[in-house]
Amino acid sequence: MPRTVRDVVFVDGVRTPFGKAGPKGIYNGTRADDLVVKAIRELLRRNPDLDPKKIDEVAIAATTQIGDQGLTLGRTAGILAGLPQSVPGYSIDRMCAGALTAVTAVAGGVAFGAYDVALAGGVEHMGRHPMGEGVDPNPRFVSEKLVDESALFMGMTAENLHDRYPTITKLRADEYAVRSQEKAAKAYADGKIQQDLVPISVRNTNEAAGETGWGLVTTDEPMRPGTTLENLAGLKTPFRTHGRVTAGNAAGLNDGATAAIIASEDFARENNLPVKMRLVSYSFAGVEPEVMGYGPIPATEKALAQAGLSIEDIGLFEINEAFAVQVLAFLEHYGIADDDARVNQYGGAIAFGHPLASSGVRLMTQLARQFEEQPHVRYGLTTMCVGFGMGATVIWENPNFNAEGDSK
Repeated sequence: MPRTVRDVVFVDGVRTPFGKAGPKGIYNGTRADDLVVKAIRELLRRNPDLDPKKIDEVAIAATTQIGDQGLTLGRTAGILAGLPQSVPGYSIDRMCAGALTAVTAVAGGVAFGAYDVALAGGVEHMGRHPMGEGVDPNPRFVSEKLVDESALFMGMTAENLHDRYPTITKLRADEYAVRSQEKAAKAYADGKIQQDLVPISVRNTNEAAGETGWGLVTTDEPMRPGTTLENLAGLKTPFRTHGRVTAGNAAGLNDGATAAIIASEDFARENNLPVKMRLVSYSFAGVEPEVMGYGPIPATEKALAQAGLSIEDIGLFEINEAFAVQVLAFLEHYGIADDDARVNQYGGAIAFGHPLASSGVRLMTQLARQFEEQPHVRYGLTTMCVGFGMGATVIWENPNFNAEGDSK
């Protein structure tokens, strides 16, 4: 019997505050799976009308699926969070776009009718599990010149992207980074970010510094408010001598988790759940791994074509800031100014951090918040580059859209 494709909606999303990876980071003594559990529990607390028995799937992403972020994390985290054992789950790996892919994977199931409602998210504990831990890249990649060796190092791919766009100078990248920090600080000051954060109790294990005991994490650790161009000008360029990529114009190594509720629109409304965004289209694209940061451009072109939209129809952009050059290349391709007010209104990963597989849902929660505040905007997109040469884009519609306003 023919099936009818159903409308898919983003009901709600939360995330932990993001931390700095490493022995001095806030999550040094916290397990990765426990971060996911906290996010899932907060989603259920915030949405009491969602009967946990009705959840059809839990999809959780991690890039380095080992240790406490391995073992079919969607299933194990669901059990640890107290979901009924009848609720299945699985794990996903698409590196930086893990949580984004978790959302699109379950969204396809919802649209097809296999699910009514599902949870999707991601986690990365880069302090416990550095990207690539335990992997063994096939030597053919380099020996047969299938990819350039730089493709294995994300910072080098960002330098390569600078080469492709010689007009994107280090100064432009630094200027963009300063704006990201400024916008993030303002968003915090205006109370825009805290609403979607899950407070996390942590045990401080930095005994060498005399810091032990329990604490409560309520804000993102990587932020550097007050960053200036002068601060950034003197930073080292670790990926190339006299290069352009620094710790100041790129996201750091971070820990954190995200989770979201994805449902059919009919199910959400029948169960008194919020409808924060409506899925329009999504697409993934592959590019040369050496210029990984180019990926959002073809992915966005495909998603726009699927939706029958143009870039001019997009009123809000949430672009993951793995590197400033990656965002600037996207903007330059589409003729959008570096400081366009539609782009990353609350700041981005350069300020908040980028715990790889978790970041996609952070983009979505921030876009959903902006949709609520700006009913004159009809369409927005979330997009990110992906390690080893990919891009991912999801286009969303604002359910609060007021046709009497400016549709841009």
